[in-house]
Amino acid sequence: MRITFICGAERPSGGQRVIAIYANELSRRGHDVTVVLPSHGFPTLWEHARHLTKNRWLHYSKRVQTNSFFTKTTFTVRRLNHPGPVTDRDVPDADVVIASWWEVAEWVAALSSSKGAKVHFIQGHETYDYLPRARVEAIYRLSLHKIVISQWLKRVVGTLYGDHTIDLVPNSVDRAQFFAPIRRKQPVSSVGLLYSTSHTKGTDAALSALQLVRLKIPNLRILSFGFFRPSNKIPLLTGTEYFCSPPQEQIRSIYSHCDAWITASRQEGFNLTALEAMACRAPVTATATGWPADAVVTGFNGVLVDVEDVRALAEGIEWTLSRTDAEWQRLSANAYATASSGSWEESTLLLEQALVHACERAKRGELLVSRS
Repeated sequence: MRITFICGAERPSGGQRVIAIYANELSRRGHDVTVVLPSHGFPTLWEHARHLTKNRWLHYSKRVQTNSFFTKTTFTVRRLNHPGPVTDRDVPDADVVIASWWEVAEWVAALSSSKGAKVHFIQGHETYDYLPRARVEAIYRLSLHKIVISQWLKRVVGTLYGDHTIDLVPNSVDRAQFFAPIRRKQPVSSVGLLYSTSHTKGTDAALSALQLVRLKIPNLRILSFGFFRPSNKIPLLTGTEYFCSPPQEQIRSIYSHCDAWITASRQEGFNLTALEAMACRAPVTATATGWPADAVVTGFNGVLVDVEDVRALAEGIEWTLSRTDAEWQRLSANAYATASSGSWEESTLLLEQALVHACERAKRGELLVSRS
């Protein structure tokens, strides 16, 4: 197949990392794959609003991200000299064209039929406060073929927008990249978390929970990483060991030095870090959204709590850290086993089947031809 992915401006996001993985895997399977990347250009008001929530103002830049996932690829990367919208002249003719974000789905909806069957690859329910909610919801109602990355997200999209012809293609983990040997608990109780100033990621709630844990475990070691320097708006707790944009090998080491991983997302399409932490044998305490809602089982491989329940998060971490070494090793082994099911190769096969499904639906006239 001729397959085109269209992304937003190039940045080191988890969503673009997933696109790069799939583009590489599909290319290796013999497909003709192109990834289209508009330039950053002048930030939109929505981008400014989003980043103001992270306590910073965006500046105009055409610089390619130095930590891009679209380097040394096996597929074609088409970097445009203009920001979106992406139009017919920017996109090769193909069998299928895939939007990776709600605004990109608007662009894809307006493309001509020669660009391929139209797919919306949904990696999160993107009705965030800083976005035009009515426009976003309108996109979810379009007759694009929908692919989602978690059972939780499939339920949300199907229930809210009445589309039940949705393919599920779960994310996976590269176990050659994220792994850890069988180990005992750390000499000092250690917890890890992803740092983000995005409200949906719930870093503030996770840190509030860890403050409560420190009342009972004063010498608690906290490890964290993220893609930006921490903001004064959401300050890390004193003594936190923070790693900014670490290489993948260092991220694995961070996971592997944690007795527990905490994630307090308010809304999450998947939550790749929770899966990666489990692959490195760290039990996960998580809110019930995204992949953890389906994979984390309290007392088996971690602790699952309600969204916004800070006290339950704290109690979950305290419970994990208070296990005997033998009890903790069972938790750790179960977390590892949970992360060991599936692979990127298997997920790519599911994605390939979903794209064939989209092409078949387009031939039957079930998908949008053009919204222009």
